[in-house]
Amino acid sequence: MPIITKISVQKKNQSRYNIFLDNVYAFAVDEDILIKYHLTKGKELLEQDLFKVQYEDEIRKAYHLAIQFLSYRMRSALEIRTHLQKKEYLDSIIDVVLKELATQKYIDDLEFAKAYVRTYANSGKKGPLVLKRELVGKGITEGKINEALAEYNKEKQITDAIHLGNKFAAQNKKLSERMLKQKLEYTLSIKGFPSEIIQAAMGGIEYEVDEELEWEALRTEAEKMKRRYNKYIGYEYRQRMQQALFRKGYSMDMISRFLENDAAKDE
Repeated sequence: MPIITKISVQKKNQSRYNIFLDNVYAFAVDEDILIKYHLTKGKELLEQDLFKVQYEDEIRKAYHLAIQFLSYRMRSALEIRTHLQKKEYLDSIIDVVLKELATQKYIDDLEFAKAYVRTYANSGKKGPLVLKRELVGKGITEGKINEALAEYNKEKQITDAIHLGNKFAAQNKKLSERMLKQKLEYTLSIKGFPSEIIQAAMGGIEYEVDEELEWEALRTEAEKMKRRYNKYIGYEYRQRMQQALFRKGYSMDMISRFLENDAAKDE
């Protein structure tokens, strides 16, 4: 049986000790493992003792790594598992670490989900559907997600959707009113707001279009289309221009105004 012939403190980590067996470096252990297994100079170690010591030390190293990972922000159990897997720890070791972290209240998926929802609900940048999808990706169960999302009530969702909608509308005043409404609904949907919230919010969004900017935008679009449809004449040319501009969301009154002005210039 190998005998411990030397124990020395590591220079860079005073809580870890180098163990020498039969005058040859064998492995390093955490201080609590050293104490738990009474590792002292002259002690003989059975093969199963070596396995237990090294296996438990791997658990301690993975635990400390998880604590360090948690020091930056809250994490879900899946996030910690993925992080430790990348460090090539065995699942059996990770299971023990996660159990210890949960026992000590360092991880709690429900509290994590509530904090996640609270953070983004306060910022108003993500709707509940996006939050739910992201939490699923972090390994949170549906029941815990629903419980966490219960704190993000419909009134707050509508308020947030209106705020985002007003911001979008202010940045896109040159769009036609119909196109702006369509883009508003699409933008709010990809932000994660359900359709009933979007419809409730649309009435509170100030999406009045700047007619002068809209007219200039129509003229710019129309000039591009003129080059595309210049091979057509008369009724067919007019129809194609009307259809193309209408698809862009411009009103028939504004389209007719442009076509009449454009025709007058050509006379």
